[in-house]
Amino acid sequence: MTTFVEKYEARAQSINSLLSVGLDSEISKLPSSFLSKEYPQYEFNKWIIEETHQYTSCYKFNLAFYEARGEQGWRELKMSMMYLQERHPQLPTIADAKRADIGSTNEAYAKGIFDELGFDAITLHPYLGHEAMQPFLVRQDKGCIFLCRTSNPGAGELQDLMVSRTGGADLPPQPLWQVVAQQVASEWNEHGNCLLVVGATYPAELSQVRQLVGEMTLLVPGVGAQGGDLAAVLRDGCNEKGLGLIINSSRGIIFADSPAQAAQELAVEMQDRSKND
Repeated sequence: MTTFVEKYEARAQSINSLLSVGLDSEISKLPSSFLSKEYPQYEFNKWIIEETHQYTSCYKFNLAFYEARGEQGWRELKMSMMYLQERHPQLPTIADAKRADIGSTNEAYAKGIFDELGFDAITLHPYLGHEAMQPFLVRQDKGCIFLCRTSNPGAGELQDLMVSRTGGADLPPQPLWQVVAQQVASEWNEHGNCLLVVGATYPAELSQVRQLVGEMTLLVPGVGAQGGDLAAVLRDGCNEKGLGLIINSSRGIIFADSPAQAAQELAVEMQDRSKND
């Protein structure tokens, strides 16, 4: 059985790239040449995939942009996934769905995302705790990517709250995001299929997360349109193998004048900075 992380690392090493391209194919932003087609998001995704796949180690779909179109969006999401599975099966896929609920509901979420749509990994909220996350965690071949320190400007409203861990009366309070990182790494990662989301817009926190979780792989959004510091991400985020990062760029690539050039330039910049560091 190949795990999500193993599949990702094999791809990343084979092309020397930590780049993930986010297929956030918002219908209102697609070029007019695609809007006249029967399946505009699907045709756009196919084009982006063929433009960028040689530089890319992963594709991340933000499900919101497909769900917003109802039945048509779901159909085109499924078509896009089938295209990737048929043409580029070596490329892992992430459903950026940010799901979480009670266990029985999570069973249905896992079935839909993993079995029906065929994704290799999913982003999840940790708020409901370990017990509720079991339907995802028991899927040993799939990636469970928990939100930890997100890239949005208001992330600290809750994530920076100082809390004490259960049973840790003698330990000083920590920011909530640190507790999440430690809990996922030490208690939830029994099958080695857990990852964390840590935004590139918070490089100091990224460095601390790396120290807290050891070799665990991190999904890092916020490079590109959100202005994250790529040099700091590579310097402080890579693990001992020079891996451990899935660095995602969405709008900065897919809506560039030349997606192929944008993906290539970012991949090459990652390689150059990694060598220098």
